[in-house]
Amino acid sequence: MIEEEHRKKPALFTETATGDMAAHHSNPTGSSSSTDEDFNVRNSSYTGFEPNRLSGEGSPMMMSPWNQCTPFENSPWDENNVNGGFQKLPQNGLVCSLVREEGHIYSLAAREGILYTGSDSKNIRVWKEMKEFGAFKSNSGLVKAIIISGEKIFTGHQDGKVRVWKVNPKNPSVHKRAGTFPTFFDIFKASIKPSNYVEVKRNRTALWIKHCDAISCLSMDPKEELLYSASWDRTFKVWKASNSKCLESVKAHDDAVNSVVASVDGMVYTGSADGSVKVWKRESNGKGVKHVFVQTLLSQDCAVTALAVNKSGSVLYCGSSDGVVNFWEREKQLTHGGVLKGHKLAVLCLTAAGNTVFSGSADKTICVWRRDGSVHTCLSILTGHNGPVKCLAVEEDKQSTESDQKWIVYSGSLDKSVKVWSVSEMSLDYPPPPRIQDAAWDSIPSAKY
Repeated sequence: MIEEEHRKKPALFTETATGDMAAHHSNPTGSSSSTDEDFNVRNSSYTGFEPNRLSGEGSPMMMSPWNQCTPFENSPWDENNVNGGFQKLPQNGLVCSLVREEGHIYSLAAREGILYTGSDSKNIRVWKEMKEFGAFKSNSGLVKAIIISGEKIFTGHQDGKVRVWKVNPKNPSVHKRAGTFPTFFDIFKASIKPSNYVEVKRNRTALWIKHCDAISCLSMDPKEELLYSASWDRTFKVWKASNSKCLESVKAHDDAVNSVVASVDGMVYTGSADGSVKVWKRESNGKGVKHVFVQTLLSQDCAVTALAVNKSGSVLYCGSSDGVVNFWEREKQLTHGGVLKGHKLAVLCLTAAGNTVFSGSADKTICVWRRDGSVHTCLSILTGHNGPVKCLAVEEDKQSTESDQKWIVYSGSLDKSVKVWSVSEMSLDYPPPPRIQDAAWDSIPSAKY
């Protein structure tokens, strides 16, 4: 497990660190101008997309040597080249660093300028306007996941429990625990019936309403008030957020479930250490719900480490331990759109906002990708962390305009810091970053994330 294997302390850093950035493009065919050796990746055994798929970036116009320009020359076709003068595009970069030496950062959640951070300490810290605003403690040390829904904050823990917190209306910096999933009463009630026990390991049984291993991910369907929890116990569970009831437990994979994402129209996606991405469809079942298996999108040797879906549910992204991001586009059905190659080591986290998707990696960097149809352009590679980027959160920048969509991005790392970045969808940054050096963090053999 990661938390057992990263014991080397990274060097400290300052708030004045700046991000090195570069421009790359996705390749829907899966090919790249760089070799696999350059990124230290393994070829996936997955072949569910057409090798002859065409992309706008592979057109004769885009590939022509006459259409290429250097960072030191203005293209005569550049719409920003007005009367021979170059209008500088917005730049992406570091705003500040939030450092509190108490543990690796494993989870983040942000809303309306309030940031929650979870680490392998017992504290969940609250930040406002880049300053510490409050904190609250849990009984379990490692906080693997945090999500905000309505007036409640849900946290997933190493001990397999989901804890619920509420903000004190008189003092927003104070948080009080409002419950635990499953509740003690539900555990006691379920334990009376032998039929409520299921086999979780060889010669070992447990109540089906309880996770018997660490929670790896949380996702919320706010419309239906359903909370999804994924676990290393190979299942995902469905909870009614309003009353703490476990509605269903699904044995989803043959290995740890590293990610679960609830999307529109009752679609749910899971990614696992067994190398697969699966699709599930929620169906009403009287007072309860039932999730029916639909299809397997991906089956490969390397672990699936992270999933993200855009707000409309039209694009699904999947990060893997080989450093590659696959994506699928959904119209009537899901079809493979291509791969994004921007990382040297495992992709550990993904998040999508607007036309942008952000990928954090064990190579200590964050790639910023902008989607235009099926083509993704890497606007920036944000550098500055001294350890793997384990989690990401994003919210809209108040300075956004119709012509320039901006985002505030929060990144949590195993270097015990959180960094805050300003990102514009209009940016395209130069010069290219220096080659990523091999780090002591590249020994992450575990498929559990």
